[in-house]
Amino acid sequence: MVLAAVMTMGLILAAAEVGRVLDEAARARTAADAAALAGAAAGRSAAAEMAAANGAELVAFERDGDRVTVAVRSGRVVRRSRAEASVTWSAPARAGSRGVERLRLNSGGHGRSGLAS
Repeated sequence: MVLAAVMTMGLILAAAEVGRVLDEAARARTAADAAALAGAAAGRSAAAEMAAANGAELVAFERDGDRVTVAVRSGRVVRRSRAEASVTWSAPARAGSRGVERLRLNSGGHGRSGLAS
């Protein structure tokens, strides 16, 4: 009886830990995507602010032209994401109109990262 109770408590604690890690992973993915988009649009400080606003820490930021790659840490989980900023200019439909700025997110970069700051 005591052995069954101990085993049950062990399973409950293990399930809680798995849930915690999955939550950290989801938070890290959201923070990485948001930080990459902010970084592509406005630079490293914007990426760091967006990571913090999503409960994570920016641990790496790389810019290559219009492309940005970030790594963020949420708890024990590190996630990477990439984004690209581009401006597409079109003929003005009316006086004073401007081109449209677009941000693209490449979410293929998610995963545990070895990217160092």
